[in-house]
Amino acid sequence: MVIKNIRKNVKMPEDMMWLMPGLQVKRWFALIFFGAVLITLGILILFDIKPIFYTMEFIRKIAMNISTEWLAFAIVMFGAGIFFKGWQKTNLSMLEGSDNHSILENLYRRRKLNRGPKIVAVGGGTGLSMLLRGIKHITNNITAVVTVGDDGGSSGRLREEMGVLPPGDIRNCIAALADDEDLITKLFQYRFKSGEGLEGHSFGNLFLTALCAITGDLVRAVKESSNVLSIRGRVLPSTLDDMKLVAEMEDGRIIHGESNIPEAHGKIKRLYTDPQNCKALDDVISAIKDADLIILGPGSLYTSVIPNLLIEEISKTIAQSNAKKLYVCNIMTQPGESDNYSVSDHVNALIKHAQNKNIIDTVLVNDFLPSNLAQKYQLSGSYPVKLDNENLKKLGVKVFSKKLIEDSKEGLVRHSSNRVARAIYYWYRKELKSEKILFKKDKEICLKK
Repeated sequence: MVIKNIRKNVKMPEDMMWLMPGLQVKRWFALIFFGAVLITLGILILFDIKPIFYTMEFIRKIAMNISTEWLAFAIVMFGAGIFFKGWQKTNLSMLEGSDNHSILENLYRRRKLNRGPKIVAVGGGTGLSMLLRGIKHITNNITAVVTVGDDGGSSGRLREEMGVLPPGDIRNCIAALADDEDLITKLFQYRFKSGEGLEGHSFGNLFLTALCAITGDLVRAVKESSNVLSIRGRVLPSTLDDMKLVAEMEDGRIIHGESNIPEAHGKIKRLYTDPQNCKALDDVISAIKDADLIILGPGSLYTSVIPNLLIEEISKTIAQSNAKKLYVCNIMTQPGESDNYSVSDHVNALIKHAQNKNIIDTVLVNDFLPSNLAQKYQLSGSYPVKLDNENLKKLGVKVFSKKLIEDSKEGLVRHSSNRVARAIYYWYRKELKSEKILFKKDKEICLKK
């Protein structure tokens, strides 16, 4: 939680957390106190008690018999005692029957995170859920646009048997954006290990499928489950059409189904959807138009990121958007999808399938790898994605590099959600600052002319 992270870095008593800037609570406490003083004063005057006169007389008599230093000290201590007693009682009253952290968390989210940038994250798989875990600590204004091409595992079975869109990637994103992420993740990711018809299914997939049957469509099911789980932001499928992925390989083979594409072990020439003209969800288009920042990836290039861009309306709207556009490149190549791919190969594949260069401004790359890189990567045919700046310049794409991986003694390479989120936010703020400086210079030039 945000509040818990703050308390870890700064030693602060629980009650003092109410004085944290940005909650917009202290001003209302002061207003209540000031109003109470005025009410009391007015009542005393109404009954001709002459509060001001008697108060002044009392102070004058005390001042004549007690030294100024002792009088000042007594007034300060008395006032401090009243202040802290009132503060304590107010806290206890507000927190009665509630969790202190949850109230502070809600206040912080409403006042701070609600003012964060409007971010649209496009992708699927574990890459998108990883990204969302970090981004949710920057802003509440998140829209996750998730591919619905999955046809393997529990999602594939539910798609075939129940006729619903695959809920797997959506489930992962909801769990990632939930407040109580640990508990929700365990619940949503729980897979039944036995039971006829249940074995292999995750609870989250069944939950979303049941809600879909009750509410009538996947979008409403996701919305209702998001409300129940109190997630930050929202999760949207890229389309409600029954979209299936088809890959044309360079050797001429046509591979149907997302789960079959990596297993084909060939170089992908072109990816397309069946049906070909899938309609984008209206809410997705609205979110992209309204976005301050659009993030593509990370995740499987051909089965998680590109499928969203195959929906023409989505790729066109991203290209036309004035938002900052960032692609988070994969750190390692993925066997069967991006064998021997460099960073520019990843970017070029995105541009090629979106049919527009304007979908990416900058690519975020990892600039650190463990010296003891785990042998399992080489054994599976996965290698670090090479950064080729010259080719990226030709594509008109900038590069921003940071350490994005988690520290690992075993030499494993996994994105750190916090490091990725911090890098993205740093880049975004830097771009905004550069834009303001450029605007200021252009304005000065125009004034001189």
